[in-house]
Amino acid sequence: MDNSKPFELEKMQAELKEAGLDGWLFYDFRGLDPIAHSILRFAPGKMGTRRWFFFVPAEGEPSKLVHAIETAALDHLPGSKTIYGTRQSLDAALEEILAGSSKVAMNYATDNPYVSRVDAGTVEKVRGKGVEVVTSGELIQVFESVLSPEQLESHRRAGAHIRGVVDEVFALVGDTLRAGRTITERDICDYANKRIREGGFENDHDPIVGVNEHAADPHFEVPAENSAEVRPGDLLLFDIWAKETKPGSIYADITWCAFVGSEPPEEMLKVFEVVRDSRKAACERAHEAFSSGEEIRGCDLDRVTRGVITEAGYGEYFVHRTGHSLHECIHGNGAHLDDFETYDDRKLIPGTLFTVEPGIYMPHVGIGIRSEVDVYHTGQGAEVTGPPHQEELVRIEI
Repeated sequence: MDNSKPFELEKMQAELKEAGLDGWLFYDFRGLDPIAHSILRFAPGKMGTRRWFFFVPAEGEPSKLVHAIETAALDHLPGSKTIYGTRQSLDAALEEILAGSSKVAMNYATDNPYVSRVDAGTVEKVRGKGVEVVTSGELIQVFESVLSPEQLESHRRAGAHIRGVVDEVFALVGDTLRAGRTITERDICDYANKRIREGGFENDHDPIVGVNEHAADPHFEVPAENSAEVRPGDLLLFDIWAKETKPGSIYADITWCAFVGSEPPEEMLKVFEVVRDSRKAACERAHEAFSSGEEIRGCDLDRVTRGVITEAGYGEYFVHRTGHSLHECIHGNGAHLDDFETYDDRKLIPGTLFTVEPGIYMPHVGIGIRSEVDVYHTGQGAEVTGPPHQEELVRIEI
């Protein structure tokens, strides 16, 4: 994360007032809350072995509570400092900091582990001071997922590059097989990584390259050796993501599928069409809501794709959430499209970016289809970035 930007105290206090909260209480112990580290602009690799609290009130000066052996832990932040040593002195100081507050946000949620970084014991400790603790999920979005114009452009450049790599990969498979040579999942993976770096981009993991039953494993990891060959008649799934190497750059993330040959099986075509239609239904629903100003949540769009797939008779084979927040990390801290694995009821807000990537995975018949696009909330509608988008199952002619 780009932690070189200044801490936004005035903006945070304005958001707290608008939300009707008395403050936002941050807490960490040994790096358990990376979201707090990002919002509070911690330097990468900063040592921390003791508990600290940082309280931002809706009005007034923030308060810092740090241990006696790490008194400088929060020195980069504004506010008064209290030093504790014993657990009793920590409790007393925390009670003093929270005096006068009745409702505070913490990085906590009931069924949303993306947000819930504070342990239950600490939440109970705060509640024991007579303070109501509510989730900071919506606040996190404001400070962690809204893109600047420069960041949006970095995403567009990444999207254009990886979209080109998709075409290159499918062409490489066709050229190699037509020449009578072999090509493996690992060969494709290595080629994609090479092209990502040659373009001045980076990724945090190998792309997903899977044939047949491997395509039906949503997060299949290509082995370093003895990976499967790609042969005529195979289904090939290719999921690629990358961002520029400059700090603050934003990922692009897309998935395409291809059949090696000219006549895909009827079932494969049907599955692709259902997945594509579910993806498009979610994008259309997002645009409808965004353009009209209607409030819509991540979980709502998950229900859209899942409804299409379930109605077509494939519901049991859609085994993951519909999409994720996209930012400086491939899985960002904004709202995810999820009412399946978890319950993400955070609103989709202007200036944020997320993936829509429904899939159907049937390992028993060697079919796994996912279709992934990136969607930007413009404030007036939903922009599906990085065209052209996949409308038909690609045929790799041999």
